[in-house]
Amino acid sequence: MRSLESARETCESLLPGLLGRLADVPLEELEAPRSAAFDDFRAAGGPALLIPASYGGKGADPLQALAVVRALASRAPSLAIATTMHHFSVATLFTLADSIQSSGMEWALLEGIAEQRLLVASGFAEGRPGRGILSPTMTATEADGGYVINGAKKPCSLAHSMDLLTASVALPAADGGEPSMAVLLVPRETEGISVHPFWGSRTLAGAESDEVRLTDVFVDEKLLMRTEPSVAGRLDDLQTVGLIWFELLISACYLGIVSGLVERVVDGGRGSAADRAGVLTRLETGALLLEGTARMIADGDTGNADLARTLVARYGVQDALRDALGRAVELLGGSAFMSSSDVGYLAGAAHGLSFHPPSRASFTDPYLDHAAGRPLRLT
Repeated sequence: MRSLESARETCESLLPGLLGRLADVPLEELEAPRSAAFDDFRAAGGPALLIPASYGGKGADPLQALAVVRALASRAPSLAIATTMHHFSVATLFTLADSIQSSGMEWALLEGIAEQRLLVASGFAEGRPGRGILSPTMTATEADGGYVINGAKKPCSLAHSMDLLTASVALPAADGGEPSMAVLLVPRETEGISVHPFWGSRTLAGAESDEVRLTDVFVDEKLLMRTEPSVAGRLDDLQTVGLIWFELLISACYLGIVSGLVERVVDGGRGSAADRAGVLTRLETGALLLEGTARMIADGDTGNADLARTLVARYGVQDALRDALGRAVELLGGSAFMSSSDVGYLAGAAHGLSFHPPSRASFTDPYLDHAAGRPLRLT
């Protein structure tokens, strides 16, 4: 299947040997909690994928990142989804480092992540109903030289394998006004960070999406990166870029999962030629939408209107993958479903894109307002 093979070639060029190691492990083992897949990802240099080469990273551009995530998800869905949260966090740090608000500390952090192959978990609000994806999930109390942080994130992918945790935090205003938002980065071994069971499903259990709790955790002022003030209801530049990257990469995960099933249909000659062409067309519709989003990011188009375009593409991908998935499972037939648990597992996991924020319902009114000429405002 040409597009999937091309994605795998890109993955091999950037993370040599990783796909081969994953192919040698049964899917059931890759998807289990405490999977060795994260060690393989580190060994291949995966944590440095989006970090510029000048800072020790792989320097992948958005199209390459899309291909790598798609290829990994076709072999190990939990690994792809968990490490997408790492890439999302790194892209957020990169945006800070590249902005005029940067203190310079972010570049040192990126170098450390690349050189030491550190995994960064995301403690942003993703997954919390009624909250914006980057809305503060932690509270802060001012202390000498920094802040004392309290709060929790559940689910939090990479909860057990992370080396660092990044999260949004509400900083108290000096004059008693509205709190401001900052991004914090905390080493896993910091006193007061604990992990607690949360994920009860066997599906995607390998992503380690448990609860991470911060109890009176001290964070030095140097590890707090303040964001711009924003108009009420609007995402500032940092949040907008972060959300665009998140939607691209999380959609790429599910594109990869469904690609693995469609590959079984095409390579196995299931159904008629028209059947195979039909399911492949729906899959590639999703791929083309995401490629358009990746090119948009590469061109530097990451503003408010571009976020709206990204979300339109995401829901288009969601619909295309739903169609491709249904046709693929039907064409594979009952014998494939009964002879191995892989088909049933992948089919179940592939539905996960609809659970990631923002929900289609929450996007409806903001999108209609945006289509009428106003900025996109996400709650």
